[in-house]
Amino acid sequence: MARSADHRDRADAGRALAVFADLRQACEPLVALVLDPHDTFVTWATAVALLRRQDKVGYAVISRALAVADDNTSDWIHTAIREVFAVYGRERDAAVRECRALLDDADGHVRAGARLLTTALNALSPILLPLEPEAI
Repeated sequence: MARSADHRDRADAGRALAVFADLRQACEPLVALVLDPHDTFVTWATAVALLRRQDKVGYAVISRALAVADDNTSDWIHTAIREVFAVYGRERDAAVRECRALLDDADGHVRAGARLLTTALNALSPILLPLEPEAI
């Protein structure tokens, strides 16, 4: 399905493969789906699914894609970032911590993309911010 001519099949493949992002053989197809050259819906749907994992593996795939994405694709990845992390500040903060760990990754694309992803996350102003311990 990841190679289907139908963009809906490719988007479904991205969502389904995101569950298996921790498997080595899923990484390249996921990056290809995030970078889909034919339909930005596939980019957006796959990126959202990977970001909703809220783990280092999903962020690494997004980082690899961000490092080489053209401007249009990058815009759709950033749209997914805003969708997933615009509400809860704790989730955004946790994602920033995970992405900082990727700054030492052996893969140069992951490192470069993690810088971009961290910048995008830090630029967000989530609606619900964590309470300060003194305010509780």
